[in-house]
Amino acid sequence: MIKLAISGCCGRMGSRITELALKDRDFKIVTLLEKKEHPKIGSLLGGIPITDNPEEIKNADCLIEFTLPEVTLEHLKVVLKYRRAIIIGTTGLTNEQKSKIVEASKNIPIVFSPNMSIGVNLLFKIVKETTQALRDYKVSIVEAHHIHKKDVPSGTAKRMAEIVKEFSGKEVSDIKSIREDEIIGDHEIIFDSPLDTIKLIHSAKTRDIFAKGALEAAKWLIKKKAGLFDIQEVVEGRLS
Repeated sequence: MIKLAISGCCGRMGSRITELALKDRDFKIVTLLEKKEHPKIGSLLGGIPITDNPEEIKNADCLIEFTLPEVTLEHLKVVLKYRRAIIIGTTGLTNEQKSKIVEASKNIPIVFSPNMSIGVNLLFKIVKETTQALRDYKVSIVEAHHIHKKDVPSGTAKRMAEIVKEFSGKEVSDIKSIREDEIIGDHEIIFDSPLDTIKLIHSAKTRDIFAKGALEAAKWLIKKKAGLFDIQEVVEGRLS
């Protein structure tokens, strides 16, 4: 049984990860974290007390982190201190912050991905193949999320743009971000030429696709000693 710590347990993602983990016999939640002065600090969630003390991460085998960049980096220090595994789904990280994750991965196992959805990671693979076949096409991206999402564009949109640049050598300068209502996450990448237009679309119906992906990643990562991995490696590893 994997002893699990969940950061931001009362948030949109954290609450779904917590609920699904409570129903999964492969996990025992030992630590639920929230920010200092959160109104739920000290209360119980699924019979587990909510704390604002990151040192409690030491009781877990793995931490799942879907919060803010600054919080993620602070918790990374604790994970590194106690040599625990960590799943990072936080977006909006700077290159400098990402470099700290890369450095930490030399000593601990980390899964770091802008999107934990299996479907989205299949989309990444298709974007790669499409880019390789349509190098001369103009590429644009449209992403839509709920009004509470702070990073613009989304981490998923940035990753698609990175794939296009890597396999075509061209920057994607046209990325449109929409923040409306309670949209879970919609992504569309358009390949356009004078002759035709090809659109690849993924639409998330529930946050559970990300939560389930994170939990699958934890099951896979716990067997690793150190290294930096993404969700595509998790999917391929669990299928092999």
